[in-house]
Amino acid sequence: MKTYTIRDSADARRFLLQGLWWQRVLPPRAATVRTILEWVKELASSGQPLPPAGFVADIGHVAFGEDWEARAGRDVVTLPTLPINTLRTYEDHVLGKIYADWTFGRASDALRRYEKGRKQAQGLAFFLTQFHERARFSGVEISPGVISTAIDTSPDELLLEAHESIKQGDLHPLLEMLYKDLIEASRRTAEVLGPEDLFELESGTALEDASQRLARQQVLRAANGLEATLPRTKIRPLAQRMEVPTRILDEDTYPVGGFTSLSNKGSIESLLHSQLAYMEEDTSEGPDLFDIAFLHDELLYYARDENQFLRRRRTFVFLLVPDLVEARFKDAELPYQRIVMLMALLVVVVRKLTEWLSTDALVFRFLFLGAGEEEPLANERKLVETLHREPIALGNAFVERMAFKKVAKLCEEWARKSMVHCLVVGTSPPELTANETIVTRLAVTGARPLLGDGTAEPELVEADDAPEAWARALQAILQRWI
Repeated sequence: MKTYTIRDSADARRFLLQGLWWQRVLPPRAATVRTILEWVKELASSGQPLPPAGFVADIGHVAFGEDWEARAGRDVVTLPTLPINTLRTYEDHVLGKIYADWTFGRASDALRRYEKGRKQAQGLAFFLTQFHERARFSGVEISPGVISTAIDTSPDELLLEAHESIKQGDLHPLLEMLYKDLIEASRRTAEVLGPEDLFELESGTALEDASQRLARQQVLRAANGLEATLPRTKIRPLAQRMEVPTRILDEDTYPVGGFTSLSNKGSIESLLHSQLAYMEEDTSEGPDLFDIAFLHDELLYYARDENQFLRRRRTFVFLLVPDLVEARFKDAELPYQRIVMLMALLVVVVRKLTEWLSTDALVFRFLFLGAGEEEPLANERKLVETLHREPIALGNAFVERMAFKKVAKLCEEWARKSMVHCLVVGTSPPELTANETIVTRLAVTGARPLLGDGTAEPELVEADDAPEAWARALQAILQRWI
C-alpha cells in the first residue's frame, strides 16, 4: 500500500476529473458529478487517501441502489484512450466482488436508511475507510480546496474538461496504477467489511466521534476473539452443581402435547363433535341418549398429552464498581486495554447465554455503582448501552445506576420470581451477600483477571498468557451460569 501526494493543484484537478470517466456502474453524466465530488470531499475530510473518483462513484451508486441503468443493459461510455483491459479486469474482480459480498449487501441496506445528503456521504466515507483498512489499497492525497473548487464549477464544464484532456492522450499516470492496485487488493481480501464495521453502520454510530467508534470496534474485535476460544456447542456446567427453580409461576408452565388419543373423561371443550348426534330435540318423554351416555361416562373426548414445559426465569446481574477506571490501562501482554477486554467479556457472556439458554426467559441487568452527578464510568455505561441496544430495546436488558446498599435487596426481590446470578466486577470487587443469589467476583487488577465465588477472595486464573487467561475466565463464568 502506497500513498501518493499531488501538490500541484492543476495536476490534482486533472487526476480528480479524469477519474470520473473511469466509472463503470453508470455512465458519466452532469446530474451525478456534484454528488460524486461531495462523496470524495467527505472521504478526503476524514483524512484518508483518496482512491480514483470513478471507484468512489461506482461504490456509491451500487450502495444507494442507483445502478438500475447498468442492470437494464445500458452501455457504459468508454473513451478510446482508456486501458480497456484494466477496466474489464476491474469490473470482474472489484465490482464483481462488491456485488457478491454479503457484508456489502448488509452495509448497503444500512446506508440507504440514512438521511439523504450529508448523512449518506458520511456513511459512504466510513464504508470506504474501513474497506481501505482491510484491503490496504493505495490512494492519493490532494488538497481539499481542489475538490471544493470543482464542486462550485458547472458539471458539464468539468466533464468536458476531463474528456478533452483524456482525448488528447494526457491521461494521468496514477489512475491506471491505482486501479491495478485495487484489483490486487480485492483479490487478497476475503470480505469487504468486518462484523464490527457492520455493527457501526447498522446501529447508526458510524457517524459519531472517531474515538467512540474506535472503542466500540476494539470491544467487538476482542469479543470475537474471545468467542472463538469457546466450543461451538453448549459447554458443560460445573460438576456437582445442582440448581432447581423453586419460584415457579403459573405462566411459566404450559402444555406442549397435542391431542393424542380418545378418552371417556374430559372437558366440554374437548368433546368429539360426533357425540352431539345423540342429542334429541324432543326431551318431553325423558332423557335422550346424550344424557344417558354422559351420566354413564360413555361420551368420547379428545385426550391431550399432559407433558408440561417449564420456562425458567433467569436474571443475570453485572455489578460494575467505580474503581474500574483504573482498568483503562494497556498492558504489554494484552492487545487492548483491560477495560476493553472486560467489556468484550460481558458482550460474549450475554451473546452465548442468549444462544445457549434460548428456551429460558432471560433478563440482563447492568448496574453501575454510584450516585450523584459524578459518574466515573459514564463512557463505559454509554458503551454498554450501545453494544446491547437490541436486548435493551426488547426489554431483555437494563442499564442502571444505583448505590451498593440497594443491590442486595434488589437481588433478593428478583430471586422471588427467577434464578439470580450476580457478577461483581472491579479492581477490588466488594463482597455481596444476598439470599437466593449466586455471586461471582471478578477482579481486574492486572493483565490477568482473578475469579472467585461468593465471599471467597478471587484467585488468579491460570493460563500460559494473558489473552488465554481472559478466555478461561470467560469459560469459567459461563460454566457457573449455564
